Amino acid sequence: MNVNQSIPPVPPFGQPQPVYPGYHQSSYSGQSGSTAPAIPYGAYNGPVPGYQQTPPQGISRAPPSSGAPPASTAQAACGQVAYGQFGQGDVQNGPSSAVQMQRLPGSQPFGSTLAPVGSQPAVLQPYGPPPTSAQVTAQLAGMQISSAVVPAPPSSGLGYGPPTSLASASGSFPNSGLYGSYPQGQASPVSQAQGHPGIQTPQRSAPSQASSFTPPASGGPRLPSMTGPLLPGQGFGGPSVSQPNHVSSPPPQALPPGTQMTGPLGPPPPMHSLQQPGYQPQQNGSFGSARGPQPNYGSPYPAAPTFGSQPGPPQPLPPKRLDPDAIPSPIQVIEDDRNNRGTEPFVTGVRGQVPPLVTTNFLVKDQGNASPRYIRCTSYNIPCTSDMAKQAQVPLAAVIKPLATLPPDEASPYVVDHGESGPLRCNRCKAYMCPFMQFIEGGRRFQCCFCSCINDVPPQYFQHLDHTGKRVDAYDRPELSLGSYEFLATVDYCKVREGKWLLSFPSPFFFPSPPAFIFMIDVSYNAIRTGLVRLLCEELKSLLDFLPREGGAEESAIRVGFVTYNKVLHFYNVKSSLAQPQMMVVSDVADMFVPLLDGFLVNVNESRAVITSLLDQIPEMFADTRETETVFVPVIQAGMEALKAAECAGKLFLFHTSLPIAEAPGKLKNRDDRKLINTDKEKTLFQPQTGAYQTLAKECVAQGCCIDLFLFPNQYVDVATLSVVPQLTGGSVYKYACFQVENDQERFLSDLRRDVQKVVGFDAVMRVRTSTGIRAVDFFGAFYMSNTTDVELAGLDGDKTVTVEFKHDDRLNEESGALLQCALLYTSCAGQRRLRIHNLALNCCTQLADLYRNCETDTLINYMAKFAYRGVLNSPVKAVRDTLITQCAQILACYRKNCASPSSAGQLILPECMKLLPVYLNCVLKSDVLQPGAEVTTDDRAYVRQLVTSMDVAETNVFFYPRLLPLTKSPIESTTEPTAVRASEERLSNGDIYLLENGLNLFLWVGASVQQGVVQSLFSVSSFSQITSGLSVLPVLDNPLSKKVRGLIDSLRAQRSRYMKLIVVKQEDKLEMLFKHFLVEDKSLSGGASYVDFLCHMHKEIRQLLS
Repeated sequence: MNVNQSIPPVPPFGQPQPVYPGYHQSSYSGQSGSTAPAIPYGAYNGPVPGYQQTPPQGISRAPPSSGAPPASTAQAACGQVAYGQFGQGDVQNGPSSAVQMQRLPGSQPFGSTLAPVGSQPAVLQPYGPPPTSAQVTAQLAGMQISSAVVPAPPSSGLGYGPPTSLASASGSFPNSGLYGSYPQGQASPVSQAQGHPGIQTPQRSAPSQASSFTPPASGGPRLPSMTGPLLPGQGFGGPSVSQPNHVSSPPPQALPPGTQMTGPLGPPPPMHSLQQPGYQPQQNGSFGSARGPQPNYGSPYPAAPTFGSQPGPPQPLPPKRLDPDAIPSPIQVIEDDRNNRGTEPFVTGVRGQVPPLVTTNFLVKDQGNASPRYIRCTSYNIPCTSDMAKQAQVPLAAVIKPLATLPPDEASPYVVDHGESGPLRCNRCKAYMCPFMQFIEGGRRFQCCFCSCINDVPPQYFQHLDHTGKRVDAYDRPELSLGSYEFLATVDYCKVREGKWLLSFPSPFFFPSPPAFIFMIDVSYNAIRTGLVRLLCEELKSLLDFLPREGGAEESAIRVGFVTYNKVLHFYNVKSSLAQPQMMVVSDVADMFVPLLDGFLVNVNESRAVITSLLDQIPEMFADTRETETVFVPVIQAGMEALKAAECAGKLFLFHTSLPIAEAPGKLKNRDDRKLINTDKEKTLFQPQTGAYQTLAKECVAQGCCIDLFLFPNQYVDVATLSVVPQLTGGSVYKYACFQVENDQERFLSDLRRDVQKVVGFDAVMRVRTSTGIRAVDFFGAFYMSNTTDVELAGLDGDKTVTVEFKHDDRLNEESGALLQCALLYTSCAGQRRLRIHNLALNCCTQLADLYRNCETDTLINYMAKFAYRGVLNSPVKAVRDTLITQCAQILACYRKNCASPSSAGQLILPECMKLLPVYLNCVLKSDVLQPGAEVTTDDRAYVRQLVTSMDVAETNVFFYPRLLPLTKSPIESTTEPTAVRASEERLSNGDIYLLENGLNLFLWVGASVQQGVVQSLFSVSSFSQITSGLSVLPVLDNPLSKKVRGLIDSLRAQRSRYMKLIVVKQEDKLEMLFKHFLVEDKSLSGGASYVDFLCHMHKEIRQLLS
């Protein structure tokens, strides 16, 4: 990121915002808005008695012929019903599907009544023009309808067979260096014995069944949902019309070839179901001819069909395991969302819209609600009552990233200057002016949308209202028309003497000075021996030219200082008038003070010659050191005292190598004890050893002193304790285990450059206000709180998030909805005091179905992971895992009980928006914090725990479910990223090469049977056996494949906030065990359940709750 780039030009505010074609603006009070076309999903378990309806006569079609057309290009004649080959509810998981399962925006009626066939009205779509008839007919995924109606067969459920107890795996997992040479996060497994006490899972011989997915219906009338293919002469039944948005599993029956099918003329919903062994597999959403049987599937028809009479009872299938292809696929959901929602801008003008997934690349148009890049919610439709919220057990939370970096084609928030009077606020609740405030009495007063207080409008802010009651200057003022904007803060928002910043009751003191950066370098034996000190000093010479700066400023206002330390501290005077830097040593570390003021913090350009001389001398000065002991707390105290003396905020960059065992405040001992794992004392491994670190962090926050810690340990350094100060001050921790310059310098220098250059808000306070009925009750992230409402951050950058949980304190109103306002007060890099405001309006509902239709699973998992990772500080890890499983089961059981149509208890029915909840939750349960493998160190677990605490939704998504990209399947000339495959060993082909990334790690897996030409093009060796396992850099070769793969790696690294070091893994090499740790759909060696087994376990938990 170039910090010097100019802000992209944006249209002036003096004119109304453009309305984008295809976007229907809606008011917030339930007036007509746009709705999406009907997209109900088929029923889960086949027809249910009592729901049969006589189908209308329609168009018949010839028997299918072989061969499948291209899924994306098939067209149907206008006005003609095109049938796909899928039975109702059939889904083919994987990227080849053409029918997209669309997440529905906005709030829509649930369970609309049936309309007569052929009278379906046109339905508006907020993301583009209405579908063409070809598109509509494309949604008819294999409806097989016969003219006669016969009783529907009874539904059968997921026949799991007699339950057996799954033994706990006890294999060890060789992944040493997991967070060092190969960095930090990955999902590690859940011990069966711990995570699922007495887990009952299907035997291998259980009949294979699957679940089908049925998205929610939209507002318009729709035709009945239907289940799998029917036998000749059978009619169809559907689920209760009031319940279209679930995922279930019917037992499809084979349709004999040549059967004529008739169907309705209106545009019915796409049906999605799952393939099952023994039946003809069908291609989801294809139109026209059927595809031949796929490999590994049994013959389509176990016996010769009888034509002209009702077939006899179906023959029992050979017992098989649950088919992994028949359960919800994260890859399919991600691809569908990209195809459906990645092409049109996401316009934020409509209340309660669910945004596209974080994995979708989309453009945001701010029209009154904050961009999802700033705020994402677990649900965009909140229950009206606390009883309803308790019943559903869906956490109501928002993940807020106040200073998020926007893509180049989106404008940064406008800065509004109201002069000395400052921003306009409500007198009672102190909320800031926003688009939802209601002006009354001709514009002379306004009613607060958060607390309903009536406030006078100051004379200088007065403006007349138009005939709709809106101010005529609404589009000239960002705070009246946009969801996100900034105010310049007045003196009232500046510091008071106790070291607090106030959002509610400002008190004048002074404007802040520009912040400072202090580089504090460990010069003990370990740091010198590894070459770290020399590498760092060399890099700083050039890096200091790229300190963050405001807008178009020619140079950064940030001043810099330097400290080195081992058992004692060395301060350096680098005043521009000196010929050589001067060193001052402080050996009394028990009572830390700063020995010089003038010349310690300097302007880089003024003192460049002296700074360069110092950086040249430091590696030579300590080259022969034999000092191995270090201190830690006094180093931070020194930096904080220096900032206090300079009366400014700032950041300390601390480069540290070993456990601080020297006699000094904050001295630590080695307490690493793997025997505590799986005991009640395991939580102590995540807690700090001593209270001195929390006390120090509190003092740092009061001074606006943020700490970024770079660790280079060769052994245990007690990350749980050392990371407390960075964590509570809003800083970051980077860890490079067993650091070697030749292997790790690229990763370290890349992280350092990004960390030094990124824009930071200093001395920040954040408060989240809500409208009456809900309130913020809990907060997760890297910050400090001295009271129950203000989140205090010594520093906040564009990568950090604060997760906020809300609870009801009163009944909500369905008409008025619920409002959130996040206000962040901070000091910019130039020393300017600013207020950044983000507003978001949510819908409220009285029906549980509306809640479940407007949830976002990725945000839910982000919240649940942070909740669990904080829980391990105070509870046994097993109890934390059990809590997660129970909550997930309660969420899904509530849906099954209150929203799904009546069906057999043997079915697993999942809400459309939450069908990935089990697979993602299983990844959280298997992560190293909650289920460590044998080689995951205590430091690794503490490191990942604090890392996840401030991750945003996109980071947790890829961290818990890594992306696995096949490299040799797409054409070499293709410039697009290859479509990912599911994270399972079953998806690997030994003739291919795959890239796996999770935001912290990057693996290149090479199959043993890869073509020799591919090996030559990528590695410049002639055979697979000559490839060096563990290679971290690909050779730069001038051929299309090499350029493509290296370009893809660069592209993936650019998307992530930390540099991902590459590791080449050969099939059946010892490093492959580390790689397989990230294939999260498989059972893990440390006992974590596979996705299939966990889904069965969740089904069992749900059935227990329901019974």
